Amino acid sequence: MSTYNQIFGGKVNAVSSNPSNPVKGQVWFNTTDAAMRYQSVTTSGAWAAGGNLGTARSTLGGAGTQTAGLAFGGSTTGSGPGATGATEEYDGSSWTSSGSMGTARQGLGGCGTQTSALGFGGGSPSPIANTEEYDGTSWTSGGNLNTSRRTLAGAGTQTSGLGFGGYLAPGRTSVTEEYDGTSWTNGTSMSRASSALGGCGTQTAAVGFGGSPVSGYTTETEEYDGTSWTSGGNMAFARSSLASAGTQTAALASGGEPVATTGNKTEAYNGTSWSTETSMSLARRYPSGCGTQTSALSFGGASEPITASTEEFTGAGAPKTKTVTAS
Repeated sequence: MSTYNQIFGGKVNAVSSNPSNPVKGQVWFNTTDAAMRYQSVTTSGAWAAGGNLGTARSTLGGAGTQTAGLAFGGSTTGSGPGATGATEEYDGSSWTSSGSMGTARQGLGGCGTQTSALGFGGGSPSPIANTEEYDGTSWTSGGNLNTSRRTLAGAGTQTSGLGFGGYLAPGRTSVTEEYDGTSWTNGTSMSRASSALGGCGTQTAAVGFGGSPVSGYTTETEEYDGTSWTSGGNMAFARSSLASAGTQTAALASGGEPVATTGNKTEAYNGTSWSTETSMSLARRYPSGCGTQTSALSFGGASEPITASTEEFTGAGAPKTKTVTAS
């Protein structure tokens, strides 16, 4: 019988703990639990249950990654009096309460990381322009948006943020604004006015998708290059009020309304076209999201009633350690 050394020209390393950053195809023997393991990648996307939010809410803001996520603001009742400034941090398993926002709000935009986030706009219930910056512990005031609005989308970082679309009486807006860490500057407007749309990416490479135009829902996608918006590939499902994660060329959309047909649907964007992914367990509208296309969170939202549910998405191509078993 041939040995591993004869076939591959090397021996299997014996280690007391799994490597912190193994590469695809790497094999090792874990002496602590006496198991042979190897590094593979997932072949299809899947959702798994995560820890529930401490405060059930919808129309909330999100930032960060799957293992270092941030949830802030939102509505605990689905109406103006229920607006909250509650902030929670996710460690990959559970949510922990942190410093509340200075202004309770719902339908706000968000971007950044768990320790350097930006929350802006929203309503309490009337549209507001207020911006707040989070440092991992507390929120402080930033520069106001030039156009007060709620149910807008966000992308980028705390010092290089982007806010676009949204609602202000008497209707939707296509306004785009860029944040430099101090103040907002008007950018080129989107080609369509829309509220409750999805958005992710960076200030110079963002993508906006779905949403509610003058009436109904849309499948339209637009890409921003830091100067102007151009049309991208249409989504498979027309929807608004959805969660977003990822980048302009690797985005993820989950949930939305109408809940009956799109509330649990997931789609992935490759910079050109959208493809359907495994659906979430719980259909919901107005959840929030963060992370990447292959490692994302979708949390909160309204599934009637408002929910604290969190779901974790692992996409195709994500690293996965497997154990060799004998049969």
